[in-house]
Amino acid sequence: MFSVYIFLLYFPLHKSSFLFSFKLVTVEEQKFLTDTLYNTGILIVWDPAPYHAEINEWYRKPDYSFFANYKVYRTRHPEQPFYILNPKMQWQLWDILQENSLEEIQPNPPSSGMLGIVIMMTLCDEVDVYEFLPSKRQTDICHYYQRYHDRACTMGAYHPLLFEKNLVKHINQGQNELIYTHGKVTLPGFRNMHC
Repeated sequence: MFSVYIFLLYFPLHKSSFLFSFKLVTVEEQKFLTDTLYNTGILIVWDPAPYHAEINEWYRKPDYSFFANYKVYRTRHPEQPFYILNPKMQWQLWDILQENSLEEIQPNPPSSGMLGIVIMMTLCDEVDVYEFLPSKRQTDICHYYQRYHDRACTMGAYHPLLFEKNLVKHINQGQNELIYTHGKVTLPGFRNMHC
């Protein structure tokens, strides 16, 4: 998730959890192997895979070669919970986005923000998400941790952000006014969803 597209999400589970992409793990400037920021909480890494690729196919040829750094990290921090997201999950989520859209969506993987939301909906009974649907305070800043400006970060370019935002708005159980004032949506956990 780094270079131009860097996504690091914080989830308050037991301590803290991070969901990040291959780029954080592979780009040396991000100091993944040495920065103490990555020594606590639950870590989850994802890598874009070809549409519905089998795991062994993806493992032989990942988009980014992060496995070496993953192994080094696991050796240095054997007690640290660190998981690799099944590459099929992103495309199952993309299928759901497509099923809930009237338009054809470019087959690019969902954003790490949407992946994180789905993971939290799996674990929690209710999930509050802030600024995924932008409030009146919307800016063109892409991420909270850098001063990179690009409108595509809010409306989407590579990831199907517009379709992700439409789905999140559709399943929001909170008040629409809270979206405008605070960028807040309240989503049910999957245990509480009735389809």
